[in-house]
Amino acid sequence: MTTAVLICDDSNLARKQLARILPEDWQSKLFFAGHGAEALDTLKQQHIDWLFLDLNMPVMDGYEVLAELKRRQLDIKIVVVSGDVQPEAIERVKSLGALDFIRKPVDAQKLQQLMLQHAVVASASSKPMPVIPKAAANVELGAEMRDVLQELTNVAMGQAGDLLARLLNVFVKLPIPNVNLIEVSELHMALASVEHESTTSAVCQGFIGGGVSGEALLILNDSSFKDIARLMNYQGELTVKVELELLMDIANILIGAVLKGLAEQIDMSFSQGHPVVLGQHAAVSELIKANAKRWRKTLAIEVSYSIENYNISCDLLLLFTEDSLKTLNYKVAFLLEG
Repeated sequence: MTTAVLICDDSNLARKQLARILPEDWQSKLFFAGHGAEALDTLKQQHIDWLFLDLNMPVMDGYEVLAELKRRQLDIKIVVVSGDVQPEAIERVKSLGALDFIRKPVDAQKLQQLMLQHAVVASASSKPMPVIPKAAANVELGAEMRDVLQELTNVAMGQAGDLLARLLNVFVKLPIPNVNLIEVSELHMALASVEHESTTSAVCQGFIGGGVSGEALLILNDSSFKDIARLMNYQGELTVKVELELLMDIANILIGAVLKGLAEQIDMSFSQGHPVVLGQHAAVSELIKANAKRWRKTLAIEVSYSIENYNISCDLLLLFTEDSLKTLNYKVAFLLEG
């Protein structure tokens, strides 16, 4: 009997990468879904043996799908494939019925080990992945380019979230990253979601490597400091100096881990400049204003982190120079050629 497989992931790149390394005899009955609700629709119409499920998706995420499938008690083998590698995330999905967990980007050898573990004879597929058109290697941000950058960021932010979760012993809620090519005049609009009623503090750090450069901007809501200090077992008074130290600690973890995660996936290395405090206890618009003259057209990747059950939220914004887009396009082409 032919094995029916459903891959549910909002990233086209992730779906292709996983499909390519599935057993050859699984290729004939392969279905795809871009979010959880679409996956549930497919499961109503098709008998599925294996479901490979992402966690962070629009419309309906992986946790919601797992909960619904547990309620329905469907006989289906579920493997979660995610960039969220927090120990608690792995525990949660298994408690909801997932058979196993594979971290992104998926390694063919790891997948084969899982197949063997569950008594599946896996022969690697030789199905080639499509090649990105050469015309994409310019300064535009096409749909495929955006999808790949979003998926690369998804994996990188998962690694950063895992570090933060282990440091603070919490569960970090990971979003779907936003990827846009914007003019500096639109930068304030891009940060509108960060412009809370309360004030913020921010750190900026430059990075460069192999034809790609930019600045990482970490913006922390000032209301977060109290809970961060508590989680880091700080007992004293929250002075401006202490808040600055906490801000720098969080910035070092998130900026460093995200840049490292991105660099590893595109086979590059980034040198990071010295972190600079843009300001403390100020509106986001004021923090940005001082540096706006240096930013023109920029590739902006925004990740909004929050911590479950705590009043802690921060935004990490990666701003790549316009000149970096050409190199990034070539890197994306290489990934798609696989």
